[in-house]
Amino acid sequence: MRKIDKIILHCSATKEGQHFTAEDIDRWHRARGFAKIGYHHVVYLDGSVHKGRDESLIGAHCLGHNATSIGVCYIGGLDEKNNPKDTRTQAQKEALTGLLDNLKVRYPNAKVYGHNEFAAKACPCFDVKKEFR
Repeated sequence: MRKIDKIILHCSATKEGQHFTAEDIDRWHRARGFAKIGYHHVVYLDGSVHKGRDESLIGAHCLGHNATSIGVCYIGGLDEKNNPKDTRTQAQKEALTGLLDNLKVRYPNAKVYGHNEFAAKACPCFDVKKEFR
């Protein structure tokens, strides 16, 4: 099994309230040349958590950090004008908390980060340090 020291949170960079699936992201990532979806977990608007890439596989979500991280993506992250915004529904917030609690039990040495801590992006469009550290 891979040594996991990071859980990196992302948004799908889609408009608030628009429903997309892990299958949609898989299609987008394959179109960019990825072997499959780059995230390990995707949180839908209704708070349901869906499997992406198997956790045993190296992700494709954060350049330079994929080998030792788990990638988690929530659907949303943009307002109606495509500006970064924390668009998480209450159900998504609760699901992220539960998922992170579960991941931290399985990977006790992992710290939680936002994608924006490793790349010049707004993603995941909320303050991960404030909320999850």
